[in-house]
Amino acid sequence: MRLKTTKAVGRGSPSDVRNVPLVPFQSSAESRSGNREEQVFGLVPVVDAQNHPLSPCKSSVVRRLIGVGSATPFFKKGIFAIRLNKEVKDIHAKRVVMSIDPGSKRTGITVATEENVILNIQCNAPDWVKGKVETRKNYRRSRRARNTPYRKCRFNREIGCLPPSTKSRWGAHLRILDQLRKIIPITDIVIEDIKAKTRKGSKKWNISFSPLEVGKQYFESEIQKRELKLYKFQGFETKEHRDYRGFKKSSNKLEEKWGTHCVDSHCLSEMFFGNLEPVKKMYVLNFIRFNRRELHQGYHNGIRKLYGSTRSMGINRGTLVNHPKYGLSYVGGTSKSFISLHNVETGKRLSQSVKKSNLIILTKQSWRISNSSPT
Repeated sequence: MRLKTTKAVGRGSPSDVRNVPLVPFQSSAESRSGNREEQVFGLVPVVDAQNHPLSPCKSSVVRRLIGVGSATPFFKKGIFAIRLNKEVKDIHAKRVVMSIDPGSKRTGITVATEENVILNIQCNAPDWVKGKVETRKNYRRSRRARNTPYRKCRFNREIGCLPPSTKSRWGAHLRILDQLRKIIPITDIVIEDIKAKTRKGSKKWNISFSPLEVGKQYFESEIQKRELKLYKFQGFETKEHRDYRGFKKSSNKLEEKWGTHCVDSHCLSEMFFGNLEPVKKMYVLNFIRFNRRELHQGYHNGIRKLYGSTRSMGINRGTLVNHPKYGLSYVGGTSKSFISLHNVETGKRLSQSVKKSNLIILTKQSWRISNSSPT
């Protein structure tokens, strides 16, 4: 019986992508004992002394390199990596693929090589931009209706420009990609192709059709600018591969588990390379929602109330800092010459009365990241 195979869909069919049978995975350990323990950790990103990304390695190798003083551990926007204490000249590059399963609320990302999975990321989609733009529009309209001076109305969007809400969603994937490329030599991008059809008489549905297609075109053009290869698979192909592998997908789309979204991104990597050992450990990344400066909060004793900003006493909000009492945290709002700190994993506010002089600034970031339990 001939087994079903998959083929890449996109700008040309890649000749070097192996067409592998969609069959359930069975490791050598499972065949020997019949009770396989799932792998929960991936590989660790590695850079040389000049911050050039190298091929990732296993955690056992990382511990040995750090133990003998040949490498230094560090975090890149919340992702653990190591830096070699010397420059590497002869680099044997491997193909590294970043697979993306985009969703309306959450997105699954898997970065893998031909042999191993490096890491998994589940991130939220910035879905608040549409409401913010709508509020800004209403404020502007209300100001023009008053008997007060105002600027002349002018068109502030070019024809064919992306809607802000669509650009923010696809831009989130690109922001993660740009940061990962600094520590991982990513060569290919695989994405699940989203398709929508217009419906006769469905005005609300058809309005959402155009931004989806325009967003896909924007993402593909940005990938071309980064000189990466893009491959696309259809949604039904991902489901067929998931069923053949026996992976179960959670019905709760907001659950922070590997089987919610990263299971599909893992399947995309397998359809590109071949069967891989699943890694159930993943990073949970949440983009921080900033309140921009607002001029409509009223006055108090003749002074306009201060509300919203992206900076607190000269520090970008979201910046990762270290505090003697609260430890690793990120910067929030400010009030009366004090700064608030928030927990990196949960986002819960830790304090509102922190002095700027007590903070050790580590790095600027616009998201908070944590590890999920392998379940």
